[in-house]
Parts: sequence; C-alpha cells; structure tokens
Amino acid sequence: MSLKVASFTVGGTQEQSIRWKRAAEAESFRSVGTWLARAADAYLRVRAKAGVPSPLAWHLGYFTVVLMTGREVETRGMVSPPFGIYRGTGSGPNRNLPRTLVYLPGKRIVATLKTSGQCRALAAELAPVYARDDAGGSAIVERHKGEMA
Repeated sequence: MSLKVASFTVGGTQEQSIRWKRAAEAESFRSVGTWLARAADAYLRVRAKAGVPSPLAWHLGYFTVVLMTGREVETRGMVSPPFGIYRGTGSGPNRNLPRTLVYLPGKRIVATLKTSGQCRALAAELAPVYARDDAGGSAIVERHKGEMA
C-alpha cells in the first residue's frame, strides 16, 4: 500500500517564518511543513468540536436525482460528495429557478433554496450528520429554510 502525498506552498512573512521554525524545532518536527500540516489538522479538529462546519470542495459534474414525480433524471450541477446542487426545483432542472440540494447516495432532494451559497452552507452543516447516518438532519434543513426565507 502506497501513501499518496499532496504538496502545498505556503507564503508567510519573515516573522511568521521565524515563529514557525521555532515551534517546529521545539516540538521535534523535522520540517516546518510537517509541523504546519499537524497544526492545520489540529485547527480543523477544534472547529469540528466547536460545531463549525468544514467547507466542502465543489466541482462541476453530473449526478442523478429522483424528482417529486418519482422520475429519475441525470442533471448537471455542482458536486461535493455526498451532495449535489442543481438549478431547478423538485419538478426538475430549470436555469431560471432556485437551487436544489440533493443527497447523492439516495438520489433524493434535501431542500430547495434561493442560492447555491445557501445550499452549500446547508450541505456543510449536514455533512457530519449524514456521515453518522443520524436522523437529526431534518431539523437542520427546516432551520435553514426558515433562515433563508
């Protein structure tokens, strides 16, 4: 089994560089990059514990959704598994209508909101709930619909 590695270039001021090098050395890290990776992971864990949703990475793609009529259609939209967003409603895709958030594994519509930003915010909040297969997602959806009205 091989470990896949990604590389990042991080810019910082000279003062930041000095602080980061000192912190990495003090904690016996071989490099500042390794220390920064650990610091970033720790930051994300604290955010998650505080209940702040992590943003999802979205890209253009195709996915299948079951419409309110029961018909399955393939549509184009933004995808960040396990969610997809398309322009339209539960009646079907339509470029002139609001955006609809879809839970991809079940191909089911979660909510229809005014903007894709609202759908993304809802998806970010629902992701940990759906990952636990928790039924608490419906309360979050209703709150978002109320806030975004």
